[in-house]
Amino acid sequence: MPHIKNALIRYRIIDRMLRNKYKPYPSKEALRAACEESLFGSESGTHICASTIEKDLFTMKMEHDAPIKKKKKNGGYFYEDPDFSINDVPLSEDELSSIRFAVSTLQQFREVPFFQQFGLAIDKIVDRVAVGDQSQELSKFIQFEAAVSTGGNEYLPTLLEGIQAKKRVWFMYTSFQQQQAKPRKVSPLFLKEYRNRWYLISYDVQKQDIMTFALDRMSELQLLDEAAQIPSDFDATAYFRDAVGITAFKGEALRIVLKADAVAARYIETQAFHASQKLLEKQTDFSLFELRILITEEFIRNLLGYAGEVEVLEPASLRLTLKERGQALLNRYQS
Repeated sequence: MPHIKNALIRYRIIDRMLRNKYKPYPSKEALRAACEESLFGSESGTHICASTIEKDLFTMKMEHDAPIKKKKKNGGYFYEDPDFSINDVPLSEDELSSIRFAVSTLQQFREVPFFQQFGLAIDKIVDRVAVGDQSQELSKFIQFEAAVSTGGNEYLPTLLEGIQAKKRVWFMYTSFQQQQAKPRKVSPLFLKEYRNRWYLISYDVQKQDIMTFALDRMSELQLLDEAAQIPSDFDATAYFRDAVGITAFKGEALRIVLKADAVAARYIETQAFHASQKLLEKQTDFSLFELRILITEEFIRNLLGYAGEVEVLEPASLRLTLKERGQALLNRYQS
């Protein structure tokens, strides 16, 4: 509903201009130019025409009771009631329900260390929405997935500061494989959350490569007064474009073809593995899907979650990997 959203933004812009005591009685053209500049960065009239502003003024008067009047002398517009503001118009029940739903979503993060600094703001929103609300608590009807902290979230502010200030960071890191803490000094580039766990994407000067570190395995983090070295070609969106999960690496995305049983296909169709996923063929008993991605451990584990309901047709290398994992599973249960 982009046009509805844009209309609401235009109402706020018009409202602000009508209440501006330093530039009273704005003309229709001034309102149009201000709206187009705010929404599209130009005043050419290509995106917003005068008739649009006329409709906006009419809607504001009819639906929001805005006391808009036109000054006879110069044709400019003003509020007959100088204290009126469209921001003071009561919200509809549908709008209030949407806000309550959003607030409930925010509340699940209030105890996460990184978001505790916003706790007061969340409380204010909750209190404001709750005023006059005689309905039962939303939690009696809906339950959100809990965001369980795994540790390391306390490092988010420091790492974010390092990224913004372009400074290096130092920390001790214990990997899953070696289980021994080792010092690391890297240039922080990007923070990414995956399945309620935070990761730092960084550049290691010694290895001259992009490295990923889980925050819950960090300790003794320090922000250094050393300039970060950031690869000129690094772009977080491009870096993860072909990846499923947190693992990404330099390489070519491969064409993956999956054959899914009827029930599994319905899940895969509605909960895609990746944005590149396409439905190639749909039959009564199965469906074929195509993806173009990097073959990551996260993707392999996602496939294993479907057990025998999904078969990898291409590439042969991934098909062999799934076969080996399946054999290892079978071996465990044969004893």
